[in-house]
Amino acid sequence: MKLVSWNVNGLRACVRKGFLEYFEEVDADIFSVQEIKLQEGQIDLQLEGYYQYWNYAVKKGYSGTAVFTKVEPLSVRYGIGDSNEEEEGRILTLEFSDFYLVNVYAPNAQRSLARLPFRLEWEEKMRDYLTTLDKDKPVIFCGDLNVAHEEIDIRNVKSNIGNSGFTVEERGKMTQLLAEGFTDTYRYFYPEQEGAYTWWSYMSKVRERNIGWRIDYFITSNRLQPLLKDAAIHADVLGSDHCPIVLEVNL
Repeated sequence: MKLVSWNVNGLRACVRKGFLEYFEEVDADIFSVQEIKLQEGQIDLQLEGYYQYWNYAVKKGYSGTAVFTKVEPLSVRYGIGDSNEEEEGRILTLEFSDFYLVNVYAPNAQRSLARLPFRLEWEEKMRDYLTTLDKDKPVIFCGDLNVAHEEIDIRNVKSNIGNSGFTVEERGKMTQLLAEGFTDTYRYFYPEQEGAYTWWSYMSKVRERNIGWRIDYFITSNRLQPLLKDAAIHADVLGSDHCPIVLEVNL
């Protein structure tokens, strides 16, 4: 099974920049996207052979997630818990026979760190949610998690320490999650690979010089490790300030 995750930073714009060509080429079984920035009825995406599930933000042109899957899920949840709703459209969970897929666009702490307390509370709820799901069946957790976990995951370490996405608190929450029985699949296969980034600023020549951050992840329950085949970062695929990431797993 091949899974893809991509923060498209506006799906309509990404479609104009080659999204559909990549979608057809990669031929994923499950394709998750984040930051769709649209409302219901604002796009008519013809994806033959795929079921489509959308979680729109209430605020127009903001956030939102979607999953396109060849296999029909047993159930779909929007948000965390029993409310089945969530104003910013950040969480979409699909239950399949052998696993849960949780597609997430994590909130940004903001440049001033004004939203850091909200972010940390969100992280606590998400960890509780994932560990609860994991008691039922294995979890594949993917998306833009808005944190570079280790120093190897960011180009300019010293100048970014304490900045949004690289605070001690945010990195610590990722460490806590992994300690609960989860695997960062890219680092599972490539623990020492430097220069492996998934997001670059739009500032001039930044992407060309690979001054980036790895903030997009496939994280899985540890017991799926024997089934993992490979993880990849498709840094050459344009269309967004993020690039697609891929997980292959024998499910």
